Amino acid sequence: MLVDSPPEQRAETAPAPPSRRAIRSFGLLVSVLILALVVLASIAIGAKELSVAQVWHGLFENSGTYGDVVVDERLSRTVLGLLAGAALGLSGAVLQALTRNPLADPGLLGINAGASAAVVTAVTYLGVTSLTGYVWFAFFGAFAVGALVWFLGGSRGATPVRLALAGTAISAALYGYLQAVMIMDDAALSKMRFWTVGSLSAATDETIRQVLPFLAVGTVLALSLARPLNAMAMGDDTATALGAHLNRTRALSMLAATLLCGSATAACGPIVFVGLMVPHVVRSFTGPDLRWILPYATVLSPVLLLGADVIGRVVARPSEVQVGIITAIIGGPVFIHLVRRRRTAQL
Repeated sequence: MLVDSPPEQRAETAPAPPSRRAIRSFGLLVSVLILALVVLASIAIGAKELSVAQVWHGLFENSGTYGDVVVDERLSRTVLGLLAGAALGLSGAVLQALTRNPLADPGLLGINAGASAAVVTAVTYLGVTSLTGYVWFAFFGAFAVGALVWFLGGSRGATPVRLALAGTAISAALYGYLQAVMIMDDAALSKMRFWTVGSLSAATDETIRQVLPFLAVGTVLALSLARPLNAMAMGDDTATALGAHLNRTRALSMLAATLLCGSATAACGPIVFVGLMVPHVVRSFTGPDLRWILPYATVLSPVLLLGADVIGRVVARPSEVQVGIITAIIGGPVFIHLVRRRRTAQL
């Protein structure tokens, strides 16, 4: 006759449910696999589609055929999209944590506007025409505006609201200047019309080499700020009690966001909504813990950017639609949905 095991024994032998950490880790692994597929699609799909065999041949054999040349060109474009997407998503997540505003993005603190205004000035008044020349002016503009926002926001006494207000005011002024210059100078408008909407089409190995050190430093710095930003999310008093250094964390967050967003904008132009959408969506299934939001945003933001770039290549063959336009088309309705859902939750 069979005898049932006592309840205590059955409880001990029953499999334990997966922990939340294990689920998040598995989700991050799946995200990496999705990113790998999107990278492959970015190399294979375009005005001329390539087979997997041609992609493999172009990546690892380099015999100089047309297919290999296409792979080489798309590889630089894909690598830049990978780096820029990760930078925009990571900077957006940091700025949302810094300003305690889940609808914030890198443009909120004027970094995009500063980079754009500096590039327009360089093209119009200094005769700069090459992308490698744009990069350094864009960096200068991004850092100058970042420093100005930090100063106007109160420097050591900076608060999320002051930083956001200072960034919004400076952005409005700089975009007004940008539009005025481009309207008055047809040559500048012609040179800048593609850069200002955001594009990966002009990617080169040299551009990647120029921005890579800044992206690496910004990424390491941003990821290291997860714990103090988590503490600050509970309020300044609680964060101080937990040992967080408020001013240092805010200053380093501004520096990380400027490095990341400035690098991406310098290389690709101002690409909107990536830094807004991805961290917000990620937060919906990871929770508020930045130790998970930041890695997820780093992986999934390039999925959005490269996916949008692939869509832009195929919807208007044999020409293409710039990636900044595609992200804006996708991001507009998503942003409206996020705002409406946030408003409904507050009622």
